[in-house]
Amino acid sequence: MELVAGLDEVGRGAWFGPVVAAAVIMPLGGWHSGITDSKKLSPRRRRQLVEVVKREAIAWGIGVVDVAEIDRFNILQASLLAMERGLAGLGVVPHHCLVDGRDRLRWREVAPIPQTTIVGGDGLSMAIGAASIVAKVYRDDLIGAMASIYRGYDLENNKGYGTPKHRQGIAKLGLTDQHRRSFRLL
Repeated sequence: MELVAGLDEVGRGAWFGPVVAAAVIMPLGGWHSGITDSKKLSPRRRRQLVEVVKREAIAWGIGVVDVAEIDRFNILQASLLAMERGLAGLGVVPHHCLVDGRDRLRWREVAPIPQTTIVGGDGLSMAIGAASIVAKVYRDDLIGAMASIYRGYDLENNKGYGTPKHRQGIAKLGLTDQHRRSFRLL
């Protein structure tokens, strides 16, 4: 059986917190209704589908790149590193990777695996869509937990993305150790 992993990241444009990626290997030949780009789904529907993905997937892994690494490498390289970490977390080596976006993974352990990049792949590939959902739910839960520690930035609602309330929080309270210094935040 050929193992095809879909990879996607979330949090690339956020001002706060890590970038998170997932790698998911779904059984070939099937399509579960509703698995698509996580941004097109309600939080409730994502929660329903993440349980389906975790139950039906052959394997799935999460990759996290923290704020210090984002600021050190840049957000593109951090996003690719998160996908590579998600791939490493699968516990199996896929025969092929479907990567959402234009950029190929470069990690030496990953580079020998054939890759296909697909712009908008989270809406075109079940495996990439599944990875999008797993990564989004994981990151939203992480930021939700951080919201109780980092109060005043409206993280429970904006999930670390730039909103007027987030901007007001920064203006009033300043930057935290979880804000990305390499981003222009104000």
